Amino acid sequence: MTIEEIQNICQQLRGVTEDIKWENHLCFNVGGKMFLVTAPDSTPATASFKVPDEIFEEVAAKKGFSPAAYLARYKWVYVDNINRLNLEEWQAYIKQSYDLIFAKLPTKIRKEISLNN
Repeated sequence: MTIEEIQNICQQLRGVTEDIKWENHLCFNVGGKMFLVTAPDSTPATASFKVPDEIFEEVAAKKGFSPAAYLARYKWVYVDNINRLNLEEWQAYIKQSYDLIFAKLPTKIRKEISLNN
């Protein structure tokens, strides 16, 4: 997997924007809220994303995964190498994280995103 492939997955979702935070982290957002953070300049490239509360412990315990720094209390996990996941796994985790964040957006913002895309 490459950052570009992850970027392509994210860009297919409604209302997604990108920005750089903390000098070198490429972040993907919906409604102004992050759902995926990548560190493309790291070697290897790394990423963090939100998972459902009920599977947080299970995912965080997988090889190469851990609770995400500063975001673990919100059930975000960190993966130490984006190549630990294949395309299908990335598609599933990205969509899941996006859906979790999208669902918590105010109704007005959700409707605007749905209408504009």
